[in-house]
Amino acid sequence: MSESGTIGSRLRAIRRERSLTQEELAEAAGVSREIVAKLEQGRRQSARTTTLMKLSDALDVDLSELIGKRERIGADRDGGRVLALRDVLISPSLLPGIDSQDDREPTAVAELQRAVYVATDAYWKGDFGGLLARLPGLIGEARHAHTAIGQAAVRPLALAYDLGASLMVHLGRDDLAALASERAIVTARGGDDELLWATLHATYSWILLHQARVTEAEALAVRMAGRIEPSFSAAEPQRIAAWGNLLVTALAPAAAARRDVAEYISMAGAAAERLGHPVGVCQTSFGPATVAMQATHAYTVRREPARAIEAARRIRPGDLRGISRGRHLLDVAQAHADARHRRAAVECLQEARDLSPVWFRHQGVARSLVRDIREEETRPSPAIRSLAKSLAV
Repeated sequence: MSESGTIGSRLRAIRRERSLTQEELAEAAGVSREIVAKLEQGRRQSARTTTLMKLSDALDVDLSELIGKRERIGADRDGGRVLALRDVLISPSLLPGIDSQDDREPTAVAELQRAVYVATDAYWKGDFGGLLARLPGLIGEARHAHTAIGQAAVRPLALAYDLGASLMVHLGRDDLAALASERAIVTARGGDDELLWATLHATYSWILLHQARVTEAEALAVRMAGRIEPSFSAAEPQRIAAWGNLLVTALAPAAAARRDVAEYISMAGAAAERLGHPVGVCQTSFGPATVAMQATHAYTVRREPARAIEAARRIRPGDLRGISRGRHLLDVAQAHADARHRRAAVECLQEARDLSPVWFRHQGVARSLVRDIREEETRPSPAIRSLAKSLAV
């Protein structure tokens, strides 16, 4: 099926392929027939992510196929580089019994670790084009070093794979993301860093969430948190941070499934309070702002805008960086839109766009919000017209 067109046209085409009526699809997804009809008729250009997840799950397709995320890769002219990353992830040289035939001197581990740090910085800045350009080569070098010298190169290779997984989620390649994440976890399992191995499962949980597998996403994050649960009186800060990150990872799928999130927020909040400041672990960090950011997201998903806005107030300027702050701003914008604070929502959207225009173009929440606000305005404001142009909607 072509990935061109609107969400409504893709929804209609897939529904018809499955020989479902609108009523049957609505019942299977647990949504109203009205939302299905409005989407297919073009009276609504998008819907909440949780609604789209239910529809994609009922239709047995990836969420990225329904929302047309893959189409936008071409708009960024990164298609060739996406294929380069695909080729390094799916390589015959990885098959058992096949030698890589690479007789180069392996790159020094310290140099690989610096390269991973630079690539991670590009990711958080939203420099997806630059990251796509360097990541295939970085994974290839790290893999060669791992083959040549073994365990010493586990960390840079696992983190490079994990970066590839995170990037593929943003570009709508969920299957490639899952493959990269599995490779990261398997690689880390061969090392001696339990926190690295456990933390990498957060990315896999995130991918499951994007595939609308919310129960599995939550269960995986909770299970891994249980594996490394610390004793607050004796645990090192990195262990507490890794545990807290896995708890807040469970928040999003729990909220999407309309389950109570208070216990996760309470436990993660206690961990953050114990630390008192952000603590870095495996190229991420955890602290009070992390908990507030994820609580904001959970309350936004649960359609509790007042609580979402209240949680967001606990985040100070400078607490979040790059696309992490951008994603938070989209949650705040959604909460303001739900509370009928249209001007505040637009301001948040503008700030998010200015942080990273490339990253912003790939955000379905931003497109949905801009479309909804534009439909509500009798005469679209210059700010909304500018945002719509940035998102090509």
